[in-house]
Amino acid sequence: MQVGFGYDVHKLRTGRKLIIGGVTIPHAKGLLGWSDGDVLIHAVIDAILGAMGEGDIGRHFPPGDLSYKGISSLKLLKFIDELLRQRGYAINNIDSTIVAEEPRFAPHIEAMKRNIAETLGIGTELVNIKGKTEEGLGFTGKKQGIAAYAVCLVHKEV
Repeated sequence: MQVGFGYDVHKLRTGRKLIIGGVTIPHAKGLLGWSDGDVLIHAVIDAILGAMGEGDIGRHFPPGDLSYKGISSLKLLKFIDELLRQRGYAINNIDSTIVAEEPRFAPHIEAMKRNIAETLGIGTELVNIKGKTEEGLGFTGKKQGIAAYAVCLVHKEV
């Protein structure tokens, strides 16, 4: 078994959709990014890549590459799932945390879990997502951005 850790952060900006875990969430601002800016999926991708020893998201999907401009992060996750399977790995579980003052993520967690699980071809019971605030502290507490953390445990398939 091997474990990987992922982290991502994006600035909040008006004029963008807020997409977290592949779910469009009603909010006045969205996340600035080359793709759709989905910090949760980006953290999960980095965790999976880390568990396989395959670098980070920027190595596989370089910022500035026009083929990834505005792309759904779920599509990027699907590419990583294909790499995972090619390398002979399977996911044991994923645990993640979204850090933001607002909006509340609880109403969207189950849909996010389904999106990630379906994209990776695993059960929703293997995906855990938590939402946390920072009590007004730091850039997330000041509503300047949203961060996400993820860990992923994988094993080699026999």
